[in-house]
Amino acid sequence: MQPRRQPPPAPRPRGNCPGAPLLALLLLLALRGAAAAPAGPEDPRRPQDAGLSRGLLQQAARAALHFLNFRAGSPSALRALAAVQEGRASVSAGAAPVNPKEGCKVDLVFSTERYNSEEGEEHFGNCSARVFFKNQKPRRAINVTCTQLLEKRKRQQEDYLLYKQMKQLKPPLDVVSIPDSHGHIDPSLKPIWDLAFLGSSYVMWEKTTQFLHYYLAQLTSVKQWKTDDDEIDFDYTVLLHEFSTQEIIPCRIHLVWYPGKPLKVKYHCQELQTPEEASGTEEG
Repeated sequence: MQPRRQPPPAPRPRGNCPGAPLLALLLLLALRGAAAAPAGPEDPRRPQDAGLSRGLLQQAARAALHFLNFRAGSPSALRALAAVQEGRASVSAGAAPVNPKEGCKVDLVFSTERYNSEEGEEHFGNCSARVFFKNQKPRRAINVTCTQLLEKRKRQQEDYLLYKQMKQLKPPLDVVSIPDSHGHIDPSLKPIWDLAFLGSSYVMWEKTTQFLHYYLAQLTSVKQWKTDDDEIDFDYTVLLHEFSTQEIIPCRIHLVWYPGKPLKVKYHCQELQTPEEASGTEEG
């Protein structure tokens, strides 16, 4: 009788697997670890897989981008997410491995593009970030570094041009909705939208969690104030779309901006579930 043929061994994992293979690789490693580990409780101090998924990496990338956009304080330097390239998540130290709701740490690399990118324009650059999602205040801590930043002189020129356009607008601004019902933004209103997006980046960064993702859906009102100095000072109302709950959340935001200076933002969002977390203020 011939000996029974053994099945071929599982392929050895390779490093830096992009996209979907990364998820399969981590699942394979988790299964092997579970089979080899002895029975009994695990050391909670040891970093554990937190059920890494594409969605969690996307959440971390969005949070890092909102923080980056707000910190830059420049409408011309706004970035949008192009693609998540790789990442790893682990449960925060001291948290139970079976309960990722206690918080998690995400290390990732992602590519970006200019928010107002033109057709055919290449990706803006890569970013590496470490994002801590926590279920108590402060809710997240972010460390992000990016390459291929917009050249400083060009950014200053574009910001000053937008600043001049805003200063030339005559109050009161009669803004009903940006974009309109057809999704169109009139070129004359583009500076208002860009500044509103910049200020909203702080609000979305504050509110993004490992489970909640916000998107700026519409700007519904704008009131620009006359000031004794050169700063742009205006109030506006936005509608934020939260994807997992499909809720539309109105937020009133007050923004003070001048090219090259830190951005100042105050806001209040109409939320019935967590009113204690519905407002904030920050200077970039």
